Amino acid sequence: MAEVTEGGHHFDLKKLSFVGVIVSLGIVFGDIGTSPLYVMKAIVNARKDGATMPFDEYIEGALSCIIWTLTLQTTLKYVIIALRADNKGEGGILALYSLVKKLKKKWLYVVAIIGASTLVADSVITPSLTVMSAIEGLKIYNPETPVVLITLVILFIIFVVQQFGTASIGKFFGPIMVTWFLVLGISGSMHIFDHIEIIRAFNPMYAYNLITHSSSAIVIMGAVFLCTTGAEALYSDLGHCGAKNIRISWIFVKLMLILNYLGQGSWLLDNYHQVHNGVNPFFGIMPEWAVLPSVILATAAAIIASQAVITGSFTMFSEAMSISFWPNQHIEYPSGIKGQMYIPRINWGLMAFCFVVVIFFQKSESMEAAYGLTITITMLMTTILLLFWLSRTRVNKIFIIGFAIVYLFLESGFFYANVIKFVDGGWLTMVLGGFIAVCMYAWYNGRLIKANFIQYVKIDKYISILKDMKLDETIPKYATNLAYLSRAKRNDEVESKIIYSIIKKQPKRADHYFILSIVNQEDPYTFKYTVDEILPGTVYKINFLLGFKVDRRINDYFNMVLRDLMADGTIPSRSSHPSLRAHNIPPDLKYVIIDNTYINDILLTVKQKITLNIYNFVKYIGSDDFKAWGVSSHNVEVESAPITELTVYDNKIEQSGYFRHNS
Repeated sequence: MAEVTEGGHHFDLKKLSFVGVIVSLGIVFGDIGTSPLYVMKAIVNARKDGATMPFDEYIEGALSCIIWTLTLQTTLKYVIIALRADNKGEGGILALYSLVKKLKKKWLYVVAIIGASTLVADSVITPSLTVMSAIEGLKIYNPETPVVLITLVILFIIFVVQQFGTASIGKFFGPIMVTWFLVLGISGSMHIFDHIEIIRAFNPMYAYNLITHSSSAIVIMGAVFLCTTGAEALYSDLGHCGAKNIRISWIFVKLMLILNYLGQGSWLLDNYHQVHNGVNPFFGIMPEWAVLPSVILATAAAIIASQAVITGSFTMFSEAMSISFWPNQHIEYPSGIKGQMYIPRINWGLMAFCFVVVIFFQKSESMEAAYGLTITITMLMTTILLLFWLSRTRVNKIFIIGFAIVYLFLESGFFYANVIKFVDGGWLTMVLGGFIAVCMYAWYNGRLIKANFIQYVKIDKYISILKDMKLDETIPKYATNLAYLSRAKRNDEVESKIIYSIIKKQPKRADHYFILSIVNQEDPYTFKYTVDEILPGTVYKINFLLGFKVDRRINDYFNMVLRDLMADGTIPSRSSHPSLRAHNIPPDLKYVIIDNTYINDILLTVKQKITLNIYNFVKYIGSDDFKAWGVSSHNVEVESAPITELTVYDNKIEQSGYFRHNS
C-alpha cells in the first residue's frame, strides 16, 4: 500500500485525505497537466491557409472539442468508469487484462500486448515533447537558444536520477504541480474577459459545427486529441494514490485546464499571426515579466510529467514480467518504498529512444505529428478490455452497448485523425510500439511453445533414487543444500531437465534438495511462501507467492525460509562437516539454473521456428535468471539440458558391419 511519511506520521495515500490529493496532483496529472504547452499551438497550425470558416468560430469550435473531449474521454471513461476496474488497487491496461484473462477469450492477450506496447511508445514521446515545449519558451528572450541541446541535457539528468529513487524529491512534486495548475487557471482567467463570448465553447454545437463544416476537421481532431493523452497514464497511476484522491483532484485540475484553454483561445482572437512568428500561445498569455518564471515552472512541470511517465513504464514492465509478456529483468527498489521500482535496462533504453526522437524532430511542432497516434491505439485496447470487464461485472447490457458505441466511435475517429500523421512522424512511434509488441508476442508464445515440449515428471518416481544417492558416498558430495528453480505448477511434479541434471548429467549428491517456484499473484503486494515436504528430510518444494510489485530477490527470501526451517528443526542449522560444525558454521548452499535448452527443429512448424528465433533474441534483452531472481552469482551453477527426450526419427539406423582389430 502506498504510504508517505511526514513529521513521523504515516499517511495511506489510497484513502481520501488532503495529503493524498496533493500527492495525486504531483504524481498523476503531470502528463495531462502539461498539455496546454502545445495543444492550442497545434490547433492553430492545423488550420489550413484559405479556410472559409471565420477564425473566431474555428477557435470556439476547437475549444468546444477540447472541453467535451476532456469530459467524455478523461472524466467519464477514465475517472468515473476505468478507475473502478482496479486489480487489488492497481490500474493500467495490464492490470485490467489480469481482471479479464480468466474469461474464455484467449485472443484478449493480443489486445493487452498491443495496448501495453503502444503505451511504451507514448512514454518515449511524452518526455521529449513536454521538455522541449517548455524550453522553447526561452526563444522569446533569445531566438538562438539551443533548445535541442538543453532538452537533451535535462532528459539525461531525468534518467540518471532514476537509479537513486525519487523519495527525496517526490514530496516537492505535489506543491510544484499545485502552483503549476494555479498558474494555468490564473493566467487563462486574465484573458477570458477580453472576449467573454469565448465561453460559448461549452455548447457542444460549436464542436459539431467545426467537425462538420471545417475542411481540415480531421487534422484539427488530431490536434485536439493531445489534450487528453495523459488519461491512460492517469489510470496507470491508480496504485499510487487511489481512486478517491484522483477523482477529487481531477475536479481542480480540469477547472484549471479549461480556464487556461479558454484564456489562450481568447488571446488568439487578437494575436493569431504571432503563432506563425513562433510565439507559443501558452507563453503569449503571460505578462512579459512572468515569461521567464513561467518557462522555469513549465520546465519543472515537464520534468515531473516525464518522471511520472518513466516510473509508470517501470510498473508496466514489471506487470508484463509477471504475466509472461516480457523476460525477467533485474529490478531495484532504490527508495526503499514498496512499489517504487527502477529497472536499469528499461531506463537506459527509454533514454536512448528519447534522444533519437529529440535529435530527429528538432522542434516540438514537428514532434506533435508523432504524438497521439500510439496512445489512441492504447485507448482503443483499453476500451475493448473495459467492455469485457463490464460484462464480467454484470453491468446492464444497455449501458455496455452504449459505452461500446460511444467510445469505439470516438476513439476510432481520433485514431483516423492521428493516422494521417503517420508519414509526418507518427511512423517513428509506431515502429517502436510495433517492435515492443512483436517482442511481447514472441516471448509469450515462445514460452508456450517451449512449455508444450517440456516434460514434467512425478517426483515420487525418483524418490528411491534420491534416497539411495544420499547414502552413496562413492558419489562426491555436491552440496549440503541444493536448490533448483522450477516453473512446474503442481507440487508433486518437476521438469524432467531437473531430474536430468541431478541424476544423468552429473550425479549431484546433497543432503537436501529444494525445488523453488515463483507463483505470481493477482494481489500486487502478496509476500508469502509455502513448504511441501516431498521426501521427509531430503526433498522440499518451496512456493513463493509474490505480487508483481514485490521484488524477486529469491536469494534473500530463500535464506529467510532456510532460517525458518532451521529454527523449527526441519533441517540442521550447522554444517554437516565435523570441523565446520564445531565452529557453528552454517551449511553450504548451491543453486543450479538450467538456462540453455534445445529443441530439434524437426519438431517445429515454420511459425514456431520464427517465434522461437525472436524469443531467443528477446531473451538477450532480459537478465540472466540468477540476476533476475536476485540470486548471488558466486554460488550458482548454470547448466544446459535437452528440453525433451522425444524420439525424432521413426526409423532406427541400421548397423552395416562390426569390425574388431586384433593387435
